[in-house]
Amino acid sequence: MSFSYPEDVRFRCIGCGICCGDTKERVRRILLLNADVERIAEATQKSIEEFAKKTRGREPYVYEMIKTGEEGKCIFLENERCTIYPSRPLICRFYPFELRVARNGRREFLYTSECPGIGKGKKLTENYFKKLLRHLGVQGS
Repeated sequence: MSFSYPEDVRFRCIGCGICCGDTKERVRRILLLNADVERIAEATQKSIEEFAKKTRGREPYVYEMIKTGEEGKCIFLENERCTIYPSRPLICRFYPFELRVARNGRREFLYTSECPGIGKGKKLTENYFKKLLRHLGVQGS
C-alpha cells in the first residue's frame, strides 16, 4: 500500500492522558472496531455492553467507548494510565496520528498538534508508520 506521512515530525508519548477523554476544546469519540471490542472483552472479562455502545455512520467503526460521567474520560483510564494498554483500540494506537484516504486514493498520515508529545522525542521514520499500518493488517510501501 502506498502512503505518505509527515517526514519532519517528532513524537514521544508523555503520558498526559489528553487523548483519553474530552477537553474544554473538544469532545473526543473513542471509536472501536469489532476486533477492538472482542480483544478488550477477552482481556478484561467484561461484556461489550459494559464498556462500549453501538454507533452508526462511522464505518469501519461500529462501537464507541463509554466514558466516565462529567469528566468524559475513557472508563479504562485510571490515575492517568491506560489499564488495557496492551489491548487498547486501534484509534488509540494511532493517536496523535490519523490515516486518511486522499482524493487520489493514496493513504496519508496526518497528526493533531493538540498532543503535547508532538515535537518531543525522536524524529519518526517511515518504519514507524509502516508499523502502524501493520496493526491494520496491511503492508505499506
